[in-house]
Amino acid sequence: MKLLTTLHFQYVFNHACKITCKELTILKRNNTLNFPRLGMILSKKNIKYSCKRNQIKRIIRESFRLNQYKLINSDFIVIANASSAITNRKLLAQKLENLWVYYHQ
Repeated sequence: MKLLTTLHFQYVFNHACKITCKELTILKRNNTLNFPRLGMILSKKNIKYSCKRNQIKRIIRESFRLNQYKLINSDFIVIANASSAITNRKLLAQKLENLWVYYHQ
């Protein structure tokens, strides 16, 4: 359920549909598989501390896990901005839930 290689990421970046909020950006491209896949980009330049990057990754993975059966069969890339590091965990999870609604079946 993950995007692992750079080819998978490039596939999404080439013709992506994009939805953003202040903290997160979700890129989407349809795939031919029977399930959605997730990729994450959290740069050290935007989020300085690894503990905070890991915390945001856990929030994203958990949100995807809870919504994966409602989502369309696509590849998703979630990009975290610098402002996601200072946002409350519950608020970040809520904003992510609101973004997933755009991609429900």
